[in-house]
Amino acid sequence: MIVCLDSGNSRIKWGVHDGKQWLAQGALAHAEVKQLQQLLSDWPHPAKVMLANVAGAEAGARIRERLGAWLPVLQEARSAHVRCGVTNHYLNPEKLGVDRWCALIGARGLSRTAAIVVMAGTATTIDTLDADGNFLGGMILPGGDLMRRALAVDTAALPFADGRHADYPRCTDDAIVTGCIEAQVGAIERAWQRLGNIDKICLLSGGNAASLAPHLGIRWRAVSNLPMEGLLRLALDA
Repeated sequence: MIVCLDSGNSRIKWGVHDGKQWLAQGALAHAEVKQLQQLLSDWPHPAKVMLANVAGAEAGARIRERLGAWLPVLQEARSAHVRCGVTNHYLNPEKLGVDRWCALIGARGLSRTAAIVVMAGTATTIDTLDADGNFLGGMILPGGDLMRRALAVDTAALPFADGRHADYPRCTDDAIVTGCIEAQVGAIERAWQRLGNIDKICLLSGGNAASLAPHLGIRWRAVSNLPMEGLLRLALDA
């Protein structure tokens, strides 16, 4: 059994895999990290525990504290130059965020075509894989909530918008929400166009993916948690 933990900016996502399929998955806020102890009660001792953490050293320490007897089999993922069929062409490969690295590895396991790999969470990352598994580079944008919050905090008259997307927004809340969605979708579609007229797919993951998907004019596939798929591949590849 393999347990995978994706510690992101806002939440800790977890999954239990038996080598053939996911047996269970869940998510909790960092403030609820104590609930991870329940995994030790609910599941037998795993062969491996894989952790990808971008939430900082303190968050990582709190996760380890709750895993207790599983610590001897815990491995923390690190970005590298080559793993699992993906070649990392970042100028400094180990500086690539490990969540992005795991998402790229997960994407490579799900599709052998070129891919735009999107994680729409607190931040939105838009990364490009070619058909040979080369990570060519990518973009980082504020996520939709961060965009809305920036307008509310750094302007005198704009609200933290609670509107909806519209082709022609006719109120301020709708104008802000539409602008934030269109900015995200536009960046994704520009990355898609940059790959040219080849066989390709957009893999879309993250908590805000559902808000973007209906507005994409390209071929996309939703994946519930790409970093966790990558962690699983790293565990099986070791």
